[in-house]
Formats: sequence, C-alpha cells, structure tokens
Amino acid sequence: MRLSLLSRDINRQIGLLISRKGEINTVIIGDYKSVLIPSLEGFRSSSSRFKGLRLIHTHLNTEGLSGEDLTDLSHLRLDMIGALEVRPDGSAGALHLAHLIPENPAGEYWLIMNPEEPRRLHINFLSFIAALEEEFSKKQKYRKMEAAEKAILLRVEKNPQSSAEASLAELSQLARTCGVEVFDCLVQYRPQPDPKYMVGKGKLSAIGLRATQIGANMLIFDHELTPAQVRSINDFTGLKILDRTQVILDIFARRAHSREGKIQVELAQLKYMLPKLSHLDTSFSRLAGGIGGVGPGETKLEIDRRRIRERIHRLEKDLKAITKSRCQRRGKRRKSELPVISIVGYTNAGKSTLLNTLTKSSVLIEDKLFATLDTKSARLRFPRDTEAVITDTVGFIRNLPQELFAAFRATLDELNEADILLHVIDISNNQFEDQISAVEKILEELDIQGKPAIRVLNKADRIADKDLLPSLCRRFNAIAVSALDKTTLFGLLTKIESLLDDKHFSVPEFYAKK
Repeated sequence: MRLSLLSRDINRQIGLLISRKGEINTVIIGDYKSVLIPSLEGFRSSSSRFKGLRLIHTHLNTEGLSGEDLTDLSHLRLDMIGALEVRPDGSAGALHLAHLIPENPAGEYWLIMNPEEPRRLHINFLSFIAALEEEFSKKQKYRKMEAAEKAILLRVEKNPQSSAEASLAELSQLARTCGVEVFDCLVQYRPQPDPKYMVGKGKLSAIGLRATQIGANMLIFDHELTPAQVRSINDFTGLKILDRTQVILDIFARRAHSREGKIQVELAQLKYMLPKLSHLDTSFSRLAGGIGGVGPGETKLEIDRRRIRERIHRLEKDLKAITKSRCQRRGKRRKSELPVISIVGYTNAGKSTLLNTLTKSSVLIEDKLFATLDTKSARLRFPRDTEAVITDTVGFIRNLPQELFAAFRATLDELNEADILLHVIDISNNQFEDQISAVEKILEELDIQGKPAIRVLNKADRIADKDLLPSLCRRFNAIAVSALDKTTLFGLLTKIESLLDDKHFSVPEFYAKK
C-alpha cells in the first residue's frame, strides 16, 4: 500500500481520518511512535451515535493496537480504529481493528478484531456501523432516557470504612431533585485525591468508557472541585463536569420563591462563581499601549469580574434592608410577648410536614431534598389554650457550601430569637446519627448555645420494630412522632409547654392575660 511505503520512507506514523462515505477528511503526520489527533469539534456527538469518522494509522514496529489507540477510540467515539503494520521493506502487514461495544456483563468496552491483511478484509462498513449504533441505542433504551442530563456520580475516599455509599446516595437524591437521571455511582479508594483529575487518569479513562457505553453525558463529583480540575476532567473526558456545591446551588435556585430567598441564592451563586473566573482567552487579551503600557481597555474577564462584584454589592445591600425589616418584625413579636419556637433539622426530615400538622398550614411538602427554602411562621395553639409563634427554617445538610451558609446567615440568625428549638430527625434514615451531628455542628457554628432544644424522632410509623422506639427515645432524650398523624403529637406539645413554663421571660405574664 502507498500509505505503508510513505510511512516507512519518512519514518513517521501517518494517520487518516476517513468519513463514512470513504472520503479522507484529515491526513495526520505523527512521529515514530504516535500520531496526534486534531480537534474534532464540529463533528456530531451523541450518546447513541459515533463520530462518523474512523482512524487508520501506521505502526512502524509491526505492533498491534496500543492503549492510547483504544483510549482515543472511546473518548473520541470513533466509528473504528485501525493500526496497519509496516514491514521493514515498507510493505503493508496485518491491519488491527477495534470498535466500541455496548454495555455487557463482562464489563468490556471494546472488541479487538482478529488482525487481517488489508486485501483479505471484507466488511460492509456502512451496514456494520449502522447495526452497531442500533445495538447501542437498544441497550440504552432500557435506561430512563427522558432526562436531558444523565450522570455518573463519583467520590474519592481515603478510608474504606467510611460511609462513602451513603454520601453518594445523598448526592443521588440531590441530583434527581434538580432533574438529573443518575445512571451509575462509583467510589475510588486512594490515599489522596489526584490533584488534577481527582480519581486518577487511569480510573477517569475507564469512567469515560463507562459513560460512553451507558449514554451518560455528565460527571458529578461528591467534592468541591477547583476550576483547574473541572477543565482538566472536561478536556480529558469531553463530558459536562459538576461538583456537589453546584448541584446544591442549582436546587436552591429552583426552590427559592420569595424575594429574600432569590436574593440569597443569587448572592451564593455569584460568590461561588467569582473565584472561578480564571479562564483567559487570547481574544480577550489587552491591547498593548507601548512598553509598560496596560492598554486602553479592560479584558472581558475583568469586566465580568467587576460586574459580578457590583452585583454582589447591590444584593448585599438589599439583603441588609431585608434583615432590618426582619429585626423590626422581631421587635413587634417581642412586644406581643409570644414565645418563639424554631424548627430545625436535616433536609427532608419532615419539618414542613410537622409545621402543617401543628398549625393547619399549607406549606409545600415533597419527598425531596430542600423542597422548601423560604421561612414560614405560623401561630401554634397548645391544649391549654396558650399560643406561640412557630417558625420553619431551611433544611441543613452535611458540608453545607460556605457560600450558601453566608448568604442564608440572615435567615439562620432568626434561630437566635427562638426560645425553643425543635430538632426534627428522620428516624427512618439509616444515617440519622450522622445527620444529627451535621445539624448540631451547624448550630454550633451559628453560636447558638445553651438554648432549650427538643429532639423529635419523626417518621416513627416507618420503623418496623416498634419495640426499638422507646430505647431510641431514651438514648437520644427525644420524643417519637409521626408528623403526618396529629394524634402522635400530644406528647410533643406537652413537652414544649413544660419548657415554656420553665423559662423566665414574659411567658407567665402572657399566660395570665389568657
């Protein structure tokens, strides 16, 4: 073949990118050991279809397909890849071919065909590749493909005894809450996260192959990634990359309805985005104004940063005005001498359900994380015909992003005005002890100490072993309830009244008025 003769003559590998019509799209001249495939941007990309190009290139040491060849096959989603042996005299040897295969029980990603001399190779390529794409499509139809975003979740863990699976299960709930279909969850145990790829280059290559097989188009990491890591992983896999913080911010953006909530979420998003604006493009470079000159204008990057800072300043000003209004409402509440009870707890523990049942309110309740963000207050009437104000707060979560913690500080500071905290705990969750620790850690960061608190073991109706509940209540000094069943709440109301009677503020005077 002329290709093998020319390759031996220049002592370099030569590659051909060939379209499905048999037309040569690109000729690549490499070095003795490899060829560098140019950017294929502009060619089609789909989870069930290939790139529409096959690569045939020469190997001067008469070897077969290399690991690099197979990586290119998977990451670029090529129709097929082939390595043509070049003999010392320049004649063509065997042609080694490989193509991707759909998800299979053996966990294989590609099929390496038996090597054949080019003249003995008889393949109806168009029919073959159409049948292969059809097989991929059929396999992927078994999965839920309605969602636009289809993700693989990843976590790097140093300790094999840790609750990595539980953390990924929570991330899976977060992803589904913002409309992402979760296709797979993977944990890699390693002494330290890889500084560039988090999971290491070899593992990331396998994950990219897995994504190709099952039709995933996104990777979500159960960590906070640096901008450099996001770019490196995206460049390597070609997939959309998100971290845990971005998923939570997206949920908050979807769930915020009040003006205050929207301001808090936008503020958190901008503070998260600002330090990540680090990508410079040559088209945004300064225009040189002579030696030592800075040029006549700002870069696009600097303009974006300045606008974000200005927007942050305006939002913080608006938030201060809202905080001032809150303080005025607190003052009126204190004048009315009504005690304040605040409901706190892990997200999806049943706080809003408890508020609705206690006060006959109609706060939105869903079996999703962060179903409600906006603070809701209502009057609570006790059996002895006394009253209090009960307030529902935003749900907590492990490793709450600092941007959200800062933005919602004004809302969380309401807890300082509470006379009693109701810590609602989802007793049906296997990780409820970790959730208790997460909530109490956040309360500690808010400097809320010495405030009377009642632990409420919610969703007691979901516990199969009812004999276990009394021991759990004794262990955690808690009261077991089912927020959906008001008949289970009498003991809780009695406990709240007892604590209010013990407090020496204006409650006795208020009771006297009643």
